[in-house]
Order: sequence, then C-alpha cells, then structure tokens
Amino acid sequence: MVDTTTPLRKITVLGAGAWGTAVALALAARNDVLLWGRDSAAMAAIDGARENTHYLPGFALPAALRVTADFDAAVAHAGAPDALLIAACPVAGLRPLLQQLKAYPIPNIVWLCKGFENGTGLLPHQVALDVLGDTVPGAALSGPSFAQEVARGLPCALTVASDSALLRERVVAAVHGGNIRVYSCDDLVGVEVGGAVKNVLAIATGVADGLGLGLNARAALITRGLAEITRLGVALGGSPGTFMGLTGMGDLILTCTGDLSRNRKVGLGLALGKPLDVIVAELGHVAEGVPCAKAVRELARGLGVDMPITNAVAGVLFDGDTPQAMLTQLLARDPRGE
Repeated sequence: MVDTTTPLRKITVLGAGAWGTAVALALAARNDVLLWGRDSAAMAAIDGARENTHYLPGFALPAALRVTADFDAAVAHAGAPDALLIAACPVAGLRPLLQQLKAYPIPNIVWLCKGFENGTGLLPHQVALDVLGDTVPGAALSGPSFAQEVARGLPCALTVASDSALLRERVVAAVHGGNIRVYSCDDLVGVEVGGAVKNVLAIATGVADGLGLGLNARAALITRGLAEITRLGVALGGSPGTFMGLTGMGDLILTCTGDLSRNRKVGLGLALGKPLDVIVAELGHVAEGVPCAKAVRELARGLGVDMPITNAVAGVLFDGDTPQAMLTQLLARDPRGE
C-alpha cells in the first residue's frame, strides 16, 4: 500500500534486471514508481504476471508499481525537478543509456551500477560527466545489498554520494524509510571505488573457499583486500575514511561471504576448474568483477598502486593461470609491514 500521507515522489527506474526490479519494488511502498525495460515483450510479461520471473522470481510486484517499455513515457514520468531518475543498468550499459537521455531535459540521474567502464577505466560518475556534462546533477546509490533481500523487505543500509547536497537530500527523502536506511556523503570517488573493487576481491574469496583454504584465509583475503581498495581509492582522490564505511568494508564483507554473491560464485566455479564462459552462462546475470578485474589491474599499473590480489585474480581470469598458481603467487610474496 502506497503511503498517501505525504505527496508522492515520482521515480523512474531505468532497467528491469534483478537489482532494478528490487529497488523499484521497495520504493513503490512510499513513492510513485515506474519501472522501464528495453524489451517490450519482457515488460508485457512482467506486467501480466506481476512478477519478474526471469531476473527476480518469487517476488510479486505491488499494484502501485507500473511497468513500461516506452522510454519517452518513462523519462517524462521523472521530469519534474523533485523527481528521481534511477539508472539500474550494468556499467557497460551506462554510457549508452546516458547518451539516449541526452535528448531529454532530465532533472538528475542516480546510478546503481558498480565498476569501471571497460576500455576507458572511468568510474560511473566520470562517465556521466563525460556524456551529460556538469549541468545534470548525478549521484551514486551504493552499499551492501543483495536484490533478493531488498525485495523481501529485509533491513538494508545504503549510501548516496553526490556533489549536489540537494540531490543527496532528495535521494534520502525518497529511499530512506521502512527497513532501508540511507547515509549520505560527497565522496563519489571513494564510494564508487569501494563498490567496484570489492567484486574482484569476492572472486578471490570464492576461489579460496572453493579450494577449501579455510576461514583464516578468507579473513586474510578480506582484510588485505580492503587495504588494496583503500590504496587505489586514495590514489584516485577518495577519502580514506570512506573505505571503512558501508560502501567499502560493508560491501566487501557482504560480497565476499554472502552465498547470493555472483562474484563469489565466479570464484567458486574457478576453483572447481570450470571455464569462465561456462560459469558466466550458468549465472544468467552480470558478474561485474570479471571485467572490473582487467580494468583495475590496468589502472593500478598506471598509477603504480600495489594490488597483488587483484593481479592474481586477473591472472586466473585472463592469463590462463590456475587457482593453485594464484595461491602460490600470493603466498610467495616477500614479508612486509602491514
């Protein structure tokens, strides 16, 4: 039931994958939400079944949540100054979506994706700036969150990061409430780096767990992985404190240990000797840590940032190294101060 005690905020979620559907479902409890997907047949099926059976099966869409494949209508729904336009696409789809949006007078753009753009090495906010310029306020909404748990209404804490204090306030007003708590900050770089690189570390942790290396090894990987994330984030201009928060440590712990983590499942599959293309096909969803590992390795090399775990993961994914070789490579490193 939509809360009618306050004026409804108009929100459009662009992208009807698992996360976009879960966010739309959760926000529809207190807002006027429209969920858009590119595939008209798929959106008609979702509307008919009142369930996204492909990406988020088992979760009925509330009656107040409308769905559409009409892009013009979706953007117009969030055209008012106090509305929100949320991009729920993978990083690879962000630039094409923003280029499509350039023809519209949009009030803002909030993205949910985590990663670096393949080929350019840009973070999402840099992609948005490159396409839209600095006239459209943008924000990243990130943090430890599995789509299925958000859809179930389980407690969740997120962070919205933006240079615009007004947009941060609007996101908090729309999203914060019920079982979702939202914090805000202006460290876009720190929030986005944490959200991106944790996926690579989750692959490493999945490999270690798949090889049966034990909980001690998992704790070491998570801890040293956080050190890697922080080194890269600070080199890119992020604040060190951000990496101790929800979008750093919080998201890292969740993705490395949660059984719902796609990237952890990639690592588990690699440990079993499965080819990467088979693992990705079995997932049926995007595992952002795979392309991110390549982008982060190249970026770190260019910046002179030491990221041994990321390098080891990239070696397994792209250079033909075995998971056992990855382990040997990490254990053979010279001792050093923490």
